Amino acid sequence: MPLLETTFALLILWAIIGYLMGSIPSGMILARVLGLGDLRSIGSGNIGATNVLRTGSKGAAAGTLLLDAAKGAMPVLLAGWLAGEDAAQLAALAAFLGHCFPIWLGFRGGKGVATFLGVALALAWPVGLLCCATWLATAAITRISSLSALVAAVSAPVWMLVLGYWSMLVLGILLAALILWRHSANIARLRAGTEPRIGAK
Repeated sequence: MPLLETTFALLILWAIIGYLMGSIPSGMILARVLGLGDLRSIGSGNIGATNVLRTGSKGAAAGTLLLDAAKGAMPVLLAGWLAGEDAAQLAALAAFLGHCFPIWLGFRGGKGVATFLGVALALAWPVGLLCCATWLATAAITRISSLSALVAAVSAPVWMLVLGYWSMLVLGILLAALILWRHSANIARLRAGTEPRIGAK
């Protein structure tokens, strides 16, 4: 097989691996194992950590956050190690899309914030840490999870520019745009002043 075809095939392989790993519904699995009910019928119906917290289990919410971040980070780290930066970036995008549109749940998934943070940490840990710090700072001030996610996502391309990760800038902008799109309903509630705060049922 020619080198170009081999490279393309490897990129497609890592995209598939990233998507399948990102598609694992961590929150739903934890909720069912712990007897917390069906997340689809709780709160916002989302499968992410914020909605898991509405079950009253902080441990399950923390576990969901870590697992959702890990399923984004793992394919990126593996792809980067075995196939290089291009494969890592493609795996990152695919893992994020897998969380948002999981094949196992009829392509109805979460909003991708924890997976985005895991991807950012795996691609460039300084950028990832700054995104996490941005989320935490915004959450501490506003107590609004969606606003924290939006600010952290938009900050990613900024941190990439500041720290010199130019090769990742297009991916950073794309992920930020996708998070803004996935949070369109939250943005409408933020404008209306009706967005619930962290811990609200």
